[in-house]
Amino acid sequence: MADTDPASKLPSRSLEGLMPHIGIEGVDESTWFDVIRKMDEVYSQLVHDEIQLEQKNVELEQSQQFIFSVLSAMSDVLVVCDEHGRIEETNAALCELVGRSDGELRGTSFYDLLADAPSSDRARAVLSRSKPSRSGEAIELNFLSGTAEQGHSVPVDANCTPRIAASGRRVGTVFVGRPTAEIKRAYHELRAAHESLKLAQQQLLHSEKMASLGRLVAGVAHELNNPISFVLGNVHALARYSERLRQYLAAVHAGLGAEALDALRKTLRIDHLLGDLPSLIEGTLEGAQRTADIVGGLKRFSAMDPEARTPVDLNTVIERAIHWVRKGAGPAFEMHWHSGPPCIVTGSAGQLQQVLMNLLQNAADAASGPGALHPQVWLTLECGDAQVQLHLRDNGPGILPEHVSRIFDPFFTTKPVGKGTGLGVSISYGIVEQHGGRLTALNHPEGGAEFVLELPLAS
Repeated sequence: MADTDPASKLPSRSLEGLMPHIGIEGVDESTWFDVIRKMDEVYSQLVHDEIQLEQKNVELEQSQQFIFSVLSAMSDVLVVCDEHGRIEETNAALCELVGRSDGELRGTSFYDLLADAPSSDRARAVLSRSKPSRSGEAIELNFLSGTAEQGHSVPVDANCTPRIAASGRRVGTVFVGRPTAEIKRAYHELRAAHESLKLAQQQLLHSEKMASLGRLVAGVAHELNNPISFVLGNVHALARYSERLRQYLAAVHAGLGAEALDALRKTLRIDHLLGDLPSLIEGTLEGAQRTADIVGGLKRFSAMDPEARTPVDLNTVIERAIHWVRKGAGPAFEMHWHSGPPCIVTGSAGQLQQVLMNLLQNAADAASGPGALHPQVWLTLECGDAQVQLHLRDNGPGILPEHVSRIFDPFFTTKPVGKGTGLGVSISYGIVEQHGGRLTALNHPEGGAEFVLELPLAS
């Protein structure tokens, strides 16, 4: 193995020891020592320069190895040509595409790699530009393939960039490209991944909505119990009335006399029955309609919302959200809200209701935490010329400073285990962004947390 220390190749001796007793008439001893000292300095500089040269050689070799490894690792084809179109540099991807080695390609004409005249014309046009764009120019070239049958071509989308010398003169062109089939495959894979992501996002949105819906089950059961009980009571009364009418009609068809029918009419209270029927029927219909409205509201909230946007009055959305949160199994709280004039935005009523329900539920939970005496939630709606601002705050403990920056992160929650998914606020943030708005969180000066929802007004 060669000695790596360049200094070891030079004589290791001092010139001062060679001439201590040499004397020349007319030259004193101090002059000789000056000469010897200078020679030592020159010798030391020579050793230092050789060490530097060896280090530069090592660095140059490492740079060459690095450049070679990068070119070999490139999946895109690379061709470097001089100003006349002669190939100066290639990479492994190009060699594999055309079926020729780097040594065979160097010095040959770039046009020999092209499969047809239009490709050659496009390449010549790029190489002949007197003032090419430094950012490059995209062209499509058909390369002769060396891996398929003779004459088979492979379309390549190439970017052609001029190679400029230190003097500013163009000395060649760099072609970097990728076969079109790979680009199309990558595009289809990207599109499929995008569709999968959209589907996953939609499913996540629906899952959170169903989780919110699950919190309303207890309240909905109570809400449905009243009209259903009312309908059942009226139906039982109608069943009794129908039996009495059947008895009376049977007597009429049997041909009883007028006096007997009149006595039976009084016994069965037919007149009272006929007077009571309209109110019973009206009450039954009202109870059935109330039940249908409740079920319809639940279906609208739980359904997968279409992407179509329609004019929506935020006052109606807020009132519906307050109604369902109050009917849910959450804590009791005092709601400060007064409906104002119509405030119309363009969006999905179901998605906006989900946002309001998530924010209201979180505010009610925060205000009803440990030590809370009188949970309260304030909600105000301000309509400007171009946008609407909705402020929702509670009288809870507020948001800790270290949590403010993470409040909209998915799966982040300050609630105990099993009390929250950590997705409600994050999904609400995404819905608001999809509607062209903004959702921010802060601590209110008077205490508690405040969420500000901004949406553009419908034009």
